[in-house]
Amino acid sequence: MTENQTWIPEFILQGFLLSPRMEMLLCGLFSLLYTFTLLGNGVILGLIWLDCRLHTPMYFFLSHLAIVDISYATNNVPKMLANFLAKKKSISFAPCIMQTFLYMAFAHTECLILVMMSYDRYAAICQPLQYSVIMGWKVCTIMAISSWACGSLLALVHVVLILRLPFCGHHEINHFFCEILSVLKLVCADTTLNQIVIFAASVFILVGPLCFVLVSYTRILIAILKIQSGEGRRKAFSTCSSHLCVVGLFFGSAIVMYMAPKSQHPETQQKVLSLFYSLFNPMLNPLIYSLRNTEVKGAVKRVFWKQRSR
Repeated sequence: MTENQTWIPEFILQGFLLSPRMEMLLCGLFSLLYTFTLLGNGVILGLIWLDCRLHTPMYFFLSHLAIVDISYATNNVPKMLANFLAKKKSISFAPCIMQTFLYMAFAHTECLILVMMSYDRYAAICQPLQYSVIMGWKVCTIMAISSWACGSLLALVHVVLILRLPFCGHHEINHFFCEILSVLKLVCADTTLNQIVIFAASVFILVGPLCFVLVSYTRILIAILKIQSGEGRRKAFSTCSSHLCVVGLFFGSAIVMYMAPKSQHPETQQKVLSLFYSLFNPMLNPLIYSLRNTEVKGAVKRVFWKQRSR
């Protein structure tokens, strides 16, 4: 094995293994979806910045979610689009490892941001009298910084464990970016420790937070049913249903990818789920929050009329 170990200066990203015509078609489609992702999340950030009524803890965390989604998509999609048009679909070793790190960091951070958003909704609906104390701006800032820091540290652990391993001569990654499970398949050593850490991190960052979210929303549902005002009940359902849709999309696909038993075509499954993570989920999040949230729709109208009145 020692004789076969070589330094790999670059990897080849195999992508989707389609015909050139189909790749061109997908390149155009994914370029359009990527543009919608940037515009949608950019509009959410702009609305939160311009409308003072959205300067609340919920929208503070939503702005962080939009930043994560933009970063998530930008980390993976541009390289995928470039490879659709390139004959040699290569990526150097250092950028590949950096892409793996950023992918894991943004994924972990998004999990924790979604947990913070569920806690915010729990405090707002179940503890309304203490809400301003529980979710003060100092507390929100600490929670956001902790989410980013924890997500980055967990990603760093994964990358350090990868860098200690030797890579063999085989350097083709059966994926459209440097996804951690696909990179580990190129290692010519025992990856049991890496697999254990990935599973443990999945339990910590997926199962634990998901249980917390489900418990929070169970208590929120009980509290909503006790609200006497029909308008208040509709408003609470509107904001909470938006968040639950995002939670279901993100956590569901993540658990299937990293914790569910592998299918007969694991590479294809990973590519589809990673594409959902990288492109569809970041694009759908602003749509969900804008279409199902009366406050966001109201902010759009206020900002629009404010600009027209100038």
